[in-house]
Amino acid sequence: MCNLYSLRKGPASILDLARAMTANVGNLEPRDTYPDYAAPIVRLDTDGNRELALARWGMPSSRKALFDAASKRADKLRAKGKDVDFDRLLELEPDAGTTNVRNTKSAHWRPWLSPGNRCLVPFTAFSEPGRDAEGRYKPVWFRLVDDDPEPLAFFAGVHVRDHTCVRKMKTGLETCDVFAFLTTEPVEPVRAIHPKAMPVILTTEEERETWMRADWSEAGELQSRVQPEGVLEIFERKAVA
Repeated sequence: MCNLYSLRKGPASILDLARAMTANVGNLEPRDTYPDYAAPIVRLDTDGNRELALARWGMPSSRKALFDAASKRADKLRAKGKDVDFDRLLELEPDAGTTNVRNTKSAHWRPWLSPGNRCLVPFTAFSEPGRDAEGRYKPVWFRLVDDDPEPLAFFAGVHVRDHTCVRKMKTGLETCDVFAFLTTEPVEPVRAIHPKAMPVILTTEEERETWMRADWSEAGELQSRVQPEGVLEIFERKAVA
């Protein structure tokens, strides 16, 4: 799964390409984005206009995943002879979030597939885990084929406002805006590195309009379609300054 991407374009470029009206992100420094960190998304505001806002990367995990995790923790506590208030334990079970959304037929994701919960996630490059000649982890970076060293594009994303959960045990309950992006079948050159999935990338204005406005019967086809070969390339990427 994609758990690392970068953005090297500022708010003006994102607003222009996404046809957004307002920005509430301050100055966007070039940076890499990791799970549970804040990053910009383009979403609809309460008036139905597009706005550029910040949200944390990681949608709510499923109830089953949290229940299973809390059950394992409860079993460990009971094994140590401790009393367990399972309802409270479940309420406070840490959920760092789900970064990639694949099974959109799941009842867990269905409430967040309407236009009001869809968003555009701007990026200029994304990474999948690879290995060097010695077998050590080395991220492999992909970008759109373009004259720009890292051209701006968007992932097809979903978001939730004011989600309350425990992201980290040390901080306890928090309320924050969160997002994730959809994945689909990989094409080359991504498939050679990560054959399971790749992000759903929206490269045209028509695709972005469909994603942000259309019913799911139409917008969902953007996930199920096979993305064209030759649109992405691997490149040797320097670290963000």
